[in-house]
Amino acid sequence: MRHGASHSGPRAAARRVWGMMYRHIALFRRSWPRLLELAYWPVLQMVVWGFVTAYIAGVQGNIASVAAGALLGGVLLWEVALRSQMGFAISFLEEIWSRNLGHVFVSPLRPRELVAALIGMSLIRTAIGVLPAIGLAWILYGFGLFSLGPVVVLFFAALMIMGWAIALGVTAMILRHGAGAEALAWSLMMGLAPVSAVFYPVSVLPGWLQALAAVIPASHVFEGMRAALLESRIAWAQLGAAFALDAVWLAVMSWIFLRQFHAARVRGALLSIGE
Repeated sequence: MRHGASHSGPRAAARRVWGMMYRHIALFRRSWPRLLELAYWPVLQMVVWGFVTAYIAGVQGNIASVAAGALLGGVLLWEVALRSQMGFAISFLEEIWSRNLGHVFVSPLRPRELVAALIGMSLIRTAIGVLPAIGLAWILYGFGLFSLGPVVVLFFAALMIMGWAIALGVTAMILRHGAGAEALAWSLMMGLAPVSAVFYPVSVLPGWLQALAAVIPASHVFEGMRAALLESRIAWAQLGAAFALDAVWLAVMSWIFLRQFHAARVRGALLSIGE
C-alpha cells in the first residue's frame, strides 16, 4: 500500500468528517440542557410573534389574517437562517473553548473536512431548533409552513447556504482576531435582519437600502415567501437570484476563510487562539 494511502480517499475523508461530528453529537447525548437550549429561542420567538399575529388578525379581519401568516412565516424562516449560521459558528467556537483546535489540526483533518463537519452539525442544530417551532406554530396558531408545498425546501436551502457563508466569514475573523471576534457569531446575522426583508417587503426600504437588500440572498427568499402566501405563486426569479447570490457569497467567504486559516497555521495561532 502506498505510504499515507490510509489517510486519503473519500472513505477516509468521510470518517474524519464523521469523527468531528460525533464529538459534538456525543455532547448532546450527555447533556439534555444543550438540546433544550437549541429549541428554546426559536420556540420563544415563534410563540411571541404568534400572539402578535393572532392579535393583528383578530383586530383587522381576513386580509390582515393572511398578512399575519406572512409575518409568522418570516419569523420561522429567519430562524432557519439564524440557526444555520450559529450552528456552524458555535460548533467551531466549542473547539476553541475546549482548547481542541490545535489537536484537531495535528491530525490528518483537512480544512474542507472541518467545514463539512461544521455544516453537518449546523444541519442537526437547525433541525433540532426549528422543527419544534414549526410544529408548535401549526398546533397553536394553525399556521402550516409546509402547506406552501415543496418550495419550502428551496427556501430552507437558500437561507441555510447564506447562513453557512456568513459563518465562514465569522470563523475567518475569529482566526484573524481571536476571542475578540467571538461576538460576531451572535451579532452579525442579526445586523442583516433590517435589510433582509424578513417582516416587510423590500419596497418599504429607502432607495439606497433597497440596493443593499438586492445583494442579500435572504431578501429574495422572503419576497418569494410572501408571493407564495399572499399571491399563491412561486417567484422563481426571486429564488434563482437567491441561489445565485448564495453561490457568490459562499465562494467569497470560502476564499477568505482559507486565507485566514493558512495565515493562522503559519503564525501558530491555531494552538494559542482563545487563550
